[in-house]
Amino acid sequence: MDDEKRIMVLGEKETFLIRILVKKIRDAGFECDFVPWEVNGINEKWDSSFVVTVYMDTDVRPADSVIHFIADKASETGKQIITIGETNDIAFFCDRVPGDIIYKTFVRPVDNEKYIETLKEIQSRKEAGEFRKNILIVDDDPNYLNLVRGWLKDTYKVAMVNSGLQALKWLGMNKADLILLDYEMPVTTGPQVLEMLRSDEDTKKIPVIFLTGKGDKESVMAVVALKPEGYFLKNIQKEELLEKLRDFFILHK
Repeated sequence: MDDEKRIMVLGEKETFLIRILVKKIRDAGFECDFVPWEVNGINEKWDSSFVVTVYMDTDVRPADSVIHFIADKASETGKQIITIGETNDIAFFCDRVPGDIIYKTFVRPVDNEKYIETLKEIQSRKEAGEFRKNILIVDDDPNYLNLVRGWLKDTYKVAMVNSGLQALKWLGMNKADLILLDYEMPVTTGPQVLEMLRSDEDTKKIPVIFLTGKGDKESVMAVVALKPEGYFLKNIQKEELLEKLRDFFILHK
């Protein structure tokens, strides 16, 4: 099923109000699954849903373990969360998750028209790639740039530049959630670029992970001494790189 059209509605049980909402979602042209607050069921439907709606309309709230699971999965995959409930229920949920995963909240009774408008807005923004993390790759080797971009482009928004100065110019006009920075560049080296990034108020907090072709102990120690957020050897394979990036964004949500 097309995950651009599927909504997952989570609740303690499928109440009358939830059934009404599910019908409204389907009438608007979306697919919709109701899933109880249970980790295995949520996990099973997660990848096929582009929006997750947490509906609290009983006296029972999601368990902390379920809330943490939802938060981790949303941070990892970029899924958008909508919460519905009484004001205190919404506050309970939102206090336990990172603020950037909550797209919108609706206090009951729900304005169904505005809710459907929100789904369409999220769908449009998702199709435009707005919810993907932005990764800037800085490397003087065009073949390596294109290789890594090809690996990442289906999961992240990827920009490429071939020098440190080009990276600084790009960052002056764009936002990056992570920089993958070649350690051994000519002219302006990776360490010099990192120093410039750290000395600028606008870029000093952007996470940097070095890319290096040298895996010997002395070289690795030299990289680590600069205190980047990490380093990847350039012989890293696609699946390992994607896994490490997923883990990075979960830990730095």
